[in-house]
Amino acid sequence: MVIKASSHTQVDALIADLQSDRPATREAAITRLTVIGARALERLMALTRDGRAAPASRTAALRTLEAIGDPRSLEVILTAVDAPDEEVAAAAVGAARVFLRTSRGAAATGRLTATALDRRRADVIRAAAIRALSELEPSTLKPLYAALLNDPSPAIAALVARPSARAPRATDGVEIGVGGLAQAIEGDLPSDPAALRDAVTRTGSAVSLPLLHRLVERIREREAAAPERRADWMRVRGAVHAALANRDSRLALYDLRETLESSTEPLPVEFLAALRQIGDASCLEAIAAAYTRAMGPQESGDWWRRHLADAFRTIRSRERMTRRHAVMKRIEKRWPAILEER
Repeated sequence: MVIKASSHTQVDALIADLQSDRPATREAAITRLTVIGARALERLMALTRDGRAAPASRTAALRTLEAIGDPRSLEVILTAVDAPDEEVAAAAVGAARVFLRTSRGAAATGRLTATALDRRRADVIRAAAIRALSELEPSTLKPLYAALLNDPSPAIAALVARPSARAPRATDGVEIGVGGLAQAIEGDLPSDPAALRDAVTRTGSAVSLPLLHRLVERIREREAAAPERRADWMRVRGAVHAALANRDSRLALYDLRETLESSTEPLPVEFLAALRQIGDASCLEAIAAAYTRAMGPQESGDWWRRHLADAFRTIRSRERMTRRHAVMKRIEKRWPAILEER
């Protein structure tokens, strides 16, 4: 494949963004590089190999490789599983999980099994490997669980003893673990939104940002297909936004903004909590408009307006938006009430 110079330039710029000290910049680069896909593969693998690069940058590269899922990256990913930095190693474990059920599954399974059994490794890495492997069939996992059941580490022994570690798939009425959550994102969402919301709350911090972003889109699709349970699914989407915001990710900020723009009633509080954490100047007009729409006699309007006003003030202060800014001038002209809120 011949790569045009413009593509080289774009990839170079995004690889530089992966090495930014700003999480939002890295996360935006992950999204764009995922779309570029194979054309960025060599540069991503080079950054993953670079032991001099910051752990956050190597982690970002591994998350991008996970999202792309190209088999040519597996060797680099499996090497990174042995990285001394726990953040990098955990990201590599997550990336290796993608290949467990592919033609390269034996290599991925072997390395993750060795990691799970290696008592020299930190418990957090061993646990990540166990959770990744838990997507495999019970018959495949039985020898591993038997070997770990009496492990000297109480945390590891307890993990393999729990039913949720042995069967984390997204089946109704069963607790969904990290592996099951990722499987739900890529396959069929469970019919019970409460189970999925609980899984996001418990394990969302261990799921890659691109997968959480994908989950937002999947839930929006489910909301449209099941209007009778729209409110329940919207609460799940709010939980995903909270999980993204807790990691300073703006990958799904557009969804927060669009949801607020189209809302005719109060949203789950997680939406506003996420807005307060990661909202930027582009969100202020949507907040001001929602605040104005809520200025009615409805009983729920008071708390909703207070939350909207709080998010507005927080974002305005963070973005240092004075009344001279163009956005603020538009708000003062169209939705002045929120500027008077104290």
